[in-house]
Amino acid sequence: MDFEAERKRLIDRLRIRHGEISERVFAAMEHVPRHLFVKDNERPAAYADYPLGIGSDQTISAPHMVAIMCHLLDLRPGHRVLEVGGGCGYHAAVMAELVRPGGHVYSIERIPALAEKARENVRNTGYQDEVTVIIDDGSMGLPGEAPFDRISVACAAPEIPEVLVRQLNVGGMMIIPVGRYMQELYLITRTNGIKKEPKGGVVFVPLLGKYGFS
Repeated sequence: MDFEAERKRLIDRLRIRHGEISERVFAAMEHVPRHLFVKDNERPAAYADYPLGIGSDQTISAPHMVAIMCHLLDLRPGHRVLEVGGGCGYHAAVMAELVRPGGHVYSIERIPALAEKARENVRNTGYQDEVTVIIDDGSMGLPGEAPFDRISVACAAPEIPEVLVRQLNVGGMMIIPVGRYMQELYLITRTNGIKKEPKGGVVFVPLLGKYGFS
């Protein structure tokens, strides 16, 4: 299977359907081999625009959702990024492309088997210097590395966790789905308070942990 050709066709389709997304995001996604982040039996569908199972009842997000979230965060070279819900490492790799040079992505995954696979995936695809995968409760963030310029949450929270907002730089932004069943994607900007912008309905697995769902 010609994965490079499939990846190019996917990006071309996304450009047509989601013309509002930055060309920088599409260029980053063209560099990241999504088929190397999914299970072997899922590889024929690696460049289809829908989620795929990655084990442990978790999924890799549909490519259009990765593109939308990266676009809304306006990731730039040098940014320090926290990712909550790292999964297989694909989303972190795309963000790593966008924050090169000088940036770094700290990716938290609560399931050890997935975190170990994500480490292997980012190493095998050359992102080990820009992505650090941590096994922990992502709902608490990563205070030891805060503050962050951007936070990307790939699992649905019951409400916007104040603990994560506090780990943003002033002027920093977070993208997060909120809700148990009917979820809304929110873009949060930290100012003297917070600016909260709804960006549309989404479906994500739940955020589990101290500040997530029990």
